[in-house]
Amino acid sequence: MSTLTRTDVTGRIMVALDYANAEGAEGLLKQLEGIPCYVKVGMQLFYAAGPGFVASLKDRGYKVFLDVKMHDIPNTVKGGAESVTRLGVDVFNVHAAGGKQMMEAALEGVDKGLAVGASRPIVIGVTQLTSTSVQVLNDEIGLTGTVEQAVIRYARLAHAAGLQGVVASPLEVTAIKAVCGDGFVTVTPGIRPAGADVGDQSRIMTPAEAFAQGTDYVVIGRPITGAADPRAAIEAIIDSIV
Repeated sequence: MSTLTRTDVTGRIMVALDYANAEGAEGLLKQLEGIPCYVKVGMQLFYAAGPGFVASLKDRGYKVFLDVKMHDIPNTVKGGAESVTRLGVDVFNVHAAGGKQMMEAALEGVDKGLAVGASRPIVIGVTQLTSTSVQVLNDEIGLTGTVEQAVIRYARLAHAAGLQGVVASPLEVTAIKAVCGDGFVTVTPGIRPAGADVGDQSRIMTPAEAFAQGTDYVVIGRPITGAADPRAAIEAIIDSIV
């Protein structure tokens, strides 16, 4: 990590705006003002605040990861991808479990929704949630083998479909890069600073450990949003990496 500057690291941290409404998210944004991190808008906030809130984030210069995990028939995902591309999001995701045709349809939607001169969003596939244990994978989801094997299977599929990367836990980053190439983007939730509450995550690393594995982006929510001083929390995380 010694080759990364503080600015590099800050731009690769995605702060999860896991709030029930725009007011809550705006409160955090005010506290983090001037820190050029990504912001992640997930299902709860997107369903509550809508596309207009995402558009407002873009208007204010934020880089946005829209985390709505599209998973439907190919034509429906194509339409969804077109819509979010028109919003100007920088990253969005689809479930790799939807299959190659569905992921290819998402890229077709991007092509259709991309305005002339606009930057193309990074489309990534969800492999396995960081809350998924091997017991859940085998006994409930019904896939045999280890979690890493399932993740690699989906990463290969996403790569074959033309996606630019995947969402996976930091534990699988090295293996994903080995089979899909260093340029294949990894976005890693399940990030917990040393001493932080693990919560409902089962496959975790510290931010410094995740970057040491070669990940491109880390997603951090509760260790920042739940802190008494969110600005101090993210500054401490950055300090732990550079």
